[in-house]
Amino acid sequence: MVFSSHIFLFYFLPVALGVYYLSPRRLRHLALTLVSYVFYGWANPYFVLLMFGSTVFSYCCGMIIARGFRGWRQEAPPLERGGPRTRQQRWALAAAVACSLFVLGVFKYFNFAIENYNGLLAALGLGHLQWDNFLRITLPLGISFYTFHCISYVVDVYRGDAKVVRNFIDFTCYISMYPQLVAGPIIRYREIAYQLQGKAYTFEKFSRGVAFLSLGMAKKILLANACGKIADTCFNAGAVAPLDAWYGMFAYTFQIYFDFSGYSDMAIGLGLMLGFVFPKNFDSPYLSQSITEFWRRWHQSLSFFLRDYLYLPLGGNRKGARRTYVNLALVMLLGGLWHGAAWNFVIWGGIHGAMLAFERTQGKQSLYQRAPRLVRTALTFLIVCFAWVFFRAPDLPSAVAYLRSLFGVGAAQEGMYLIRGLIYQPYYLLWMCAAVVVIWGFPQTWDFTRRLTWGKAAWCLALLLISILVLTTQSYNPFIYFIF
Repeated sequence: MVFSSHIFLFYFLPVALGVYYLSPRRLRHLALTLVSYVFYGWANPYFVLLMFGSTVFSYCCGMIIARGFRGWRQEAPPLERGGPRTRQQRWALAAAVACSLFVLGVFKYFNFAIENYNGLLAALGLGHLQWDNFLRITLPLGISFYTFHCISYVVDVYRGDAKVVRNFIDFTCYISMYPQLVAGPIIRYREIAYQLQGKAYTFEKFSRGVAFLSLGMAKKILLANACGKIADTCFNAGAVAPLDAWYGMFAYTFQIYFDFSGYSDMAIGLGLMLGFVFPKNFDSPYLSQSITEFWRRWHQSLSFFLRDYLYLPLGGNRKGARRTYVNLALVMLLGGLWHGAAWNFVIWGGIHGAMLAFERTQGKQSLYQRAPRLVRTALTFLIVCFAWVFFRAPDLPSAVAYLRSLFGVGAAQEGMYLIRGLIYQPYYLLWMCAAVVVIWGFPQTWDFTRRLTWGKAAWCLALLLISILVLTTQSYNPFIYFIF
């Protein structure tokens, strides 16, 4: 089930809000957990069992870390930061993290590992040793996100950054909360712990949530889908002319931003409608003047997660310059692999990791730091665009072929200009221009909704109604980050 669908907007959401607010306050987290499990199990009910198993194991490990085997019924303050830890606590942490990573690795990378293993043996002339495996594992929706939530919880409890949660329903609600369940943002337990204990329900908060939902819907339905149709046409064509290749690359650059930031806006809005305040996830990333700045603005919850739970444990910048560059590159390579089990994503992560490491040598400044601001922004945007080609292309040869098309060195094919009749239609040109205006001329949803006026409310309502009307005519409505 996706947010931008009639079944969610007109059936699930009203029922979910009704069940939540009609429940007694002490039962609202249980009600939210149940509707979230219905939401998650809509596509495949068996995936609910996997998420519940991960939730139970992480909860138990957190209790062992904080209280030990015999102290589950006792209240316990957060562990002392930097203090000594027992062997039992270390083993509980290791078991929780290893189990979460094992589940993620099996479901996300099993097929990828088998394909590369067989490919390597074939290249070495050892085809008879290939594993002829008929089993193909289906990737559960959102497994990366709820796995990261489980990991961040046990690590924060172990570090003393968060107090262990005693109420199992509260913890299950945190892991399964449907606004952020399948595509983030990645919310660390310590960011929401106090809200699980008590939160304010106000008309202003609910109204801002509706505004977030409306603007997120408009980003997704009006902008992301239109740009995505152009991008799909160009990337799926056998060959494209240079002008069309650039047009398609920019279209995908706009699509992935509006698709993911639109989803994040809807998730934040739904959270506000339930009384929860989630952190900002995007901050005008295409205004960045360096790749370092880009990663402070793009998918902020992932950037902070990678920094706190991977980069810093690897040593961060505390072990010398060379180790810092290696850590940056390694984190981004793993970040690329997290996005997808394919070498395209590894290369995408490698490009960003190399740029981050290089900018670190310049004092976190770009090579073109002395250029005018507009030039710095344009060059950073182009680097991001070229990297997106690897992110979007179905495989590595396709990505290389598309890059060749950008510079007119690809092989020409008969009929390659026919797609122009599809991608340069007035409807698509209109929304491409609108995307440019919104990206570089409009404030972020977070800032726009900070103080709602009647004029802003009317604008949000109009966009919501237009989005719903357009939704009824569209059959093209993918969510890019659902596959991660």
